Amino acid sequence: MLNKILTLCMLVFGLTSQAQRAPDFSNLHDWAAHPWKKDLADSVHATFKEEQRDSSVDVFFIHPTSYTHNLRTKVWNGNLDDEELNAATDKGSILNQASVFNAQARVFAPRYRQAHLKAFFLSKNPKSKEALDFAYADVKAAFEFYLKHYNNGRPIIIATHSQGTHHGVRLMQEFFDGKPLQKQLVCAYLVGWTVMKNDFKNIALGTSPEQTGCYVTWRSFKHGHVDKFSKAAGENVITCSNPISWDTSTTLTPRSQHIGAMKANLEAFLPQLAEVEVNGTYGLLWVKLTDHEMGNNHRLKNYHVGDYNLFYADVRKNVAQRIKAFQRK
Repeated sequence: MLNKILTLCMLVFGLTSQAQRAPDFSNLHDWAAHPWKKDLADSVHATFKEEQRDSSVDVFFIHPTSYTHNLRTKVWNGNLDDEELNAATDKGSILNQASVFNAQARVFAPRYRQAHLKAFFLSKNPKSKEALDFAYADVKAAFEFYLKHYNNGRPIIIATHSQGTHHGVRLMQEFFDGKPLQKQLVCAYLVGWTVMKNDFKNIALGTSPEQTGCYVTWRSFKHGHVDKFSKAAGENVITCSNPISWDTSTTLTPRSQHIGAMKANLEAFLPQLAEVEVNGTYGLLWVKLTDHEMGNNHRLKNYHVGDYNLFYADVRKNVAQRIKAFQRK
């Protein structure tokens, strides 16, 4: 009888996130990327095969939302043992985004009970905040485990995208901003989500390619497009970096300065594909793409999925620049 009552409650009110098992970060299964396992963050396109390798720095990468199917689901947080979901994470962000950093650092990317995509579209629903808080608790636990067992005083890069950036800003506030750990911060790449001007008190927005102890951030859109969310946020409140020049100038950066993009799944390297311009009013990165190679992406107005792919080689080079600058200090 009790089981029937519990089942009925689940059907009526939805499954709770707390019913799922918590992550065990001593188990490599609960890391999407880890230096002690072979994973898709280790993937290297032929263009970069001859790069000199270095692993004196650690990257803590927080992946974006891959829990997107079934918008009617009553389960607001993903399950760590959902191997289909894990595969979507690995073949998506770990391959296309976390791999950017593998030439210069050890990459740690925890699995976490991520909030469903609908949490960002139903933000007025109290369950949305609960789901995001629940997801962040896993990210925080992973970072604390990393600090205790793996860091050993090594320099740190925080790298994130989308939902990962939502959690990454909070992680930076709690562990780095004005804290002793800030001295170990090489840079934070907080990509694909809004970072507001008042989010940090002691961590500056980077304005040069070799600046350290700072953060950089961008959200990519077709040139001239302003999304509804940015308009609603207001003017001059969202920060944005140029991932080619690594400053915040609103001057157009020509295609000739773009090192190159990476096609999805590391299928092809595409040099000098884009020219970009920071829209300082709404904190957007406006992108002009050549009308080829990137499939249908150039027909979209929102290049969110390609935030890293579009500037893959530029980020890869910049990571090396900032690490060298940090090591010279």
